[in-house]
Amino acid sequence: MNQPNPAIVAQAAARRLPRGALLVFCLAYLLPGFVGRDAWKTADITGLGFIAELVQGSASWLHPTLMGAAPDNPSVLPYWLGAWAMQWLPSWLAPDLAARLPYALLLALAMASTWYASYYLARSPRAQPVAFAFGGEALPKDYARAMADGALLALIATLGLAQLGHETTPAVAQLGFSGLLFYALATLHYRPRSSIVSAWLGVMGLGLSGAPALALLFLAGGVLIHVLDSNSEAASDEHDPHKALTTALLLGSGLVGAYLCLRLDLWRWKVEIPQASWAELNGALQLLGWFTWPAWPLAVWTVWRWRRQLFNRNISRHLALPVWFVLVTLGSTLTTGSPDRTLLLGLPAMAALAAFALPTLKRQVAALIDWFTLIFFSGCGFIIWVVWIAMQTGYPSQPAANVERLAPGFVPHFSAFAFAMALVATLVWAWLVQWRVGRHRAAIWKSLVLPAGGAALCWMLLMTLWMPLLNYTQSYNALVDHTLERLEPAGCVETVGLGPAKTAALQVYGKLQLRPMQAQATCPWLIAEPYQDLSVPTSIDSRQWDLQAQVRHPADGNETVLIFRRR
Repeated sequence: MNQPNPAIVAQAAARRLPRGALLVFCLAYLLPGFVGRDAWKTADITGLGFIAELVQGSASWLHPTLMGAAPDNPSVLPYWLGAWAMQWLPSWLAPDLAARLPYALLLALAMASTWYASYYLARSPRAQPVAFAFGGEALPKDYARAMADGALLALIATLGLAQLGHETTPAVAQLGFSGLLFYALATLHYRPRSSIVSAWLGVMGLGLSGAPALALLFLAGGVLIHVLDSNSEAASDEHDPHKALTTALLLGSGLVGAYLCLRLDLWRWKVEIPQASWAELNGALQLLGWFTWPAWPLAVWTVWRWRRQLFNRNISRHLALPVWFVLVTLGSTLTTGSPDRTLLLGLPAMAALAAFALPTLKRQVAALIDWFTLIFFSGCGFIIWVVWIAMQTGYPSQPAANVERLAPGFVPHFSAFAFAMALVATLVWAWLVQWRVGRHRAAIWKSLVLPAGGAALCWMLLMTLWMPLLNYTQSYNALVDHTLERLEPAGCVETVGLGPAKTAALQVYGKLQLRPMQAQATCPWLIAEPYQDLSVPTSIDSRQWDLQAQVRHPADGNETVLIFRRR
């Protein structure tokens, strides 16, 4: 017997977002950050460095390296995708832009997977709204489509997705393939063949992207939920003869993926037991709070309002599957050295879980979300515009002085295209606010329109108006340019103590031929990273090398390199 369902939705509330508007909205969020941006420090430029070495043929495709050093998180597929793009795409395309395009497709894959997974989860019988006595409740497909729209809006609205989701790092590949695996497990009852293929691709992709253990955990929980779930619109027979075959194929994907990762030496012990301290707990709570906002409070509300179905002996697939993905991600976040990038993997499932809070929200709660979002993102947009005006005109004087202090040497320039895009985004935000405060109370996804629109607005403004400033402060290009000014043309440059990010920047943007310092090497120049007190590394022989210059990043004094010339 089904437990009481908290969702009460009329057909009028199951309207869907216009497909054209939804597509344009997704593209407006997706493209900024991948187009027209330099690689930022440190993980972004480091990933680009591994890709460049594969293209140059100076690293093994089965074991990517950067100046002979392996990545901290062993993975191969993300670097393959970037290298293939650089090799196959037209030469007139900037190499760093070409390398980013596969990552843009991976982010698009995560967004599409979130929509379709949420759609099919909402199609399950226990997820359907309560039937009215005289009819008028939302039709199953219309209801599921509206819920999927809400899940996609919740994903875009999450604050942590913006920057990390637009980088050239394995984390973006893991996000895309975890979304694909989530979609595969959510659609097993409706599209078994495509679901199995997607599950294989998701498991293989996650494993080759450096997360084989998470892939197996996601798969194991999803298979268990599939086995226990006997209440489905597509498979109502508890003894479905195809269920055993489907289960076997899913488990096979896990075994093959685990073996392949073992052969490529991608298994690593990455668990770090957190310290039992308030500082550790406070840091984790703060990260979880802002990174997944506003999806996490909605997800918590979903668990509470649907608890009678969630904590029941009969599996409710639309709740159990996203909860499992979120729990695995949270557990990994607390025991890994890169919690923010690990937390990315749970965003599709958390967004789907947040969508199921929408049918249960009271009008007062929805109004609170709207007003908070309106004030927060309008304020952020206003600040971005004021600082940009100050950079261009010098007025107001205080923001202009702050920019000069934080980014000495930065020369702002006016871009008509960036200004036009930012102005259009601002006008669309104003229209969206006007639409929301009007009498449009029926759509079930209405409470997530302003959060998603505000996140997209601020990201667009940052990637247009502030892009030159952010490139100047967040990339190594200024450091590379100042370094090249002090180097005469040379065939090669030796290095000592350079981190992977600076190494990648000098190779990719400086186009220098770097090699580790060796006794038999005869390069005329040497670039070294000083110790914390800016002293010369002891491994450098002063009888062979003369210090020529100390170059600092203009926006970060801690980023310094020493330039030596062979005597």
